[in-house]
Amino acid sequence: MDRNDHSFQRLEPGLLQFNYKYEDEEAHWFHAHRGIELLYIYKGRGEIMAENQTYPIRDHTLVWFQPYQLHCVMVPPAQGCSYIRTNLTFDPSFVEHYLSAFPYLEKFFRRMWKGGLQKPVFYEMQDTLIPDLLEEIDHSINNSAADKEETIGILMLQLIRQLQKQMSDVMTGVSPLHSRAGSHVEQITEWLDEHYKEPFSLDALANRMHLSPYHISHVFKQFAGITLSEYLMQRRVSEACILLANTAKSVQEIAREVGSFSPSYFSQMFKKNKGISPEKYRKSIR
Repeated sequence: MDRNDHSFQRLEPGLLQFNYKYEDEEAHWFHAHRGIELLYIYKGRGEIMAENQTYPIRDHTLVWFQPYQLHCVMVPPAQGCSYIRTNLTFDPSFVEHYLSAFPYLEKFFRRMWKGGLQKPVFYEMQDTLIPDLLEEIDHSINNSAADKEETIGILMLQLIRQLQKQMSDVMTGVSPLHSRAGSHVEQITEWLDEHYKEPFSLDALANRMHLSPYHISHVFKQFAGITLSEYLMQRRVSEACILLANTAKSVQEIAREVGSFSPSYFSQMFKKNKGISPEKYRKSIR
């Protein structure tokens, strides 16, 4: 495997791999990261698999993998074809620190970090400032200036702002801030995030919201694109991924913690959502 344009630096807020160039074959396997991974593909052909879905790779493709999201990038060998990409993996809390003065941008970033995305792949991104900002971040990481971390923080703010311009219209659950229905969905989501470990009661949610059960189900499906049950499954599996990656708890303990499930039902739910068993997921991230 021939690699050119190689820059690989480690920094407290994250990890940057800049412009790996593969002339032959890209090694591929399913894996996940504890941080956010932003992948910008300048040139290449192949496929990206994430959450049981497959997306084609094209030139100028941007991919956003949320923490603990299982994925695989497959670039088969092809004569005369190169695979050139920038890969930025970073701790989302580092960016959150710099976003505190920008509430709308912070809200967008939190959705990109923790919310539901219809898809992680975005095409035709060549006319944005994103490639230039990634290159500036690379230069800053290699700089020994005293204000290096602050400079990177500012560049990351600009990067998130560019992503906001490009992605807001394709994000699940994003609605105008003045929309009453959009506000209801946010309150519903907050309630589900608070009570997801408990047996779900639509009546209890309806009483808390002072809305009818039908209205809650209808509004949530319309704005979020998924049902309440589907959101709960995703939320429970997301929490399970964190526990599998960062603790030594058994599958039985995790099944009990995220919803008082039997190990067999939990494993079935996990595999339906992630495509692999909890045990295989734990191996993939470690």
